[in-house]
Amino acid sequence: MTHRPRLGRAAVVASILVLALSAGPVAAAKPGGVGGGGGGKPGYPDRVTWSGFEWQVKTSTSAVGPGPNVFSKENVRVVDGDLVMEIAFRNGRWTTAEIIGPHLGYGTYTFSIESDVTNLDSWAVLGLFTWSDRARFNNREIDIEVADWGDPATEGNAQVVVQPWDAAGHLKRYTIADSGPTVHSFVWQPDRVDFSSARTTWAYTGSGIPPSQDERIRINLWLFQGHAPTSAVTVRFDSFTFMPLP
Repeated sequence: MTHRPRLGRAAVVASILVLALSAGPVAAAKPGGVGGGGGGKPGYPDRVTWSGFEWQVKTSTSAVGPGPNVFSKENVRVVDGDLVMEIAFRNGRWTTAEIIGPHLGYGTYTFSIESDVTNLDSWAVLGLFTWSDRARFNNREIDIEVADWGDPATEGNAQVVVQPWDAAGHLKRYTIADSGPTVHSFVWQPDRVDFSSARTTWAYTGSGIPPSQDERIRINLWLFQGHAPTSAVTVRFDSFTFMPLP
């Protein structure tokens, strides 16, 4: 995930939905570029199948990163082929959501969001990103994040990042203005990352582009610094697709 542009720090089409679970729950990065833990390892047994991929659902019984937050499988479900993620008050505390997909490598990652994300709660962070649990190459983290980092006066409401977020030229803030469905993508190549988010495009061609190896694709919806939101948050996704480099 990402960090705010101090402002904060880190955790943005060619596949088809395959399985729709009922509205019942199944089971879950950091600001401006702060990704999250877990992924591809024992401890997250719950799964959802969405957009042709199987995703682990992050869950925790205590507060963990990013945030820190408590992640609940109850906040992730597939409804009529759409992925629904929530920040919800459960059992006396606010809980968040994260899903962990497969390793995909270089190529085009595209996320289609049905919900209006122009006015998320100021403490909520929506992250679309790659993440490796190994610290090398800044966890191989590339981010698209919608977040105010707790400050509604922050310039823009979103950012794209090639970690490390605090290195010169590695982060761009921008504004998502469209209230309808939006499409967000990045094309990851060995020598560049090209972002397209709503109506904003940005190419990063500087140093420090991470080589692909063991990273996984992730989506999360969490609370910056674990701060309580003013109300519950729901984000609905139409699809995720991946196209490998030719």
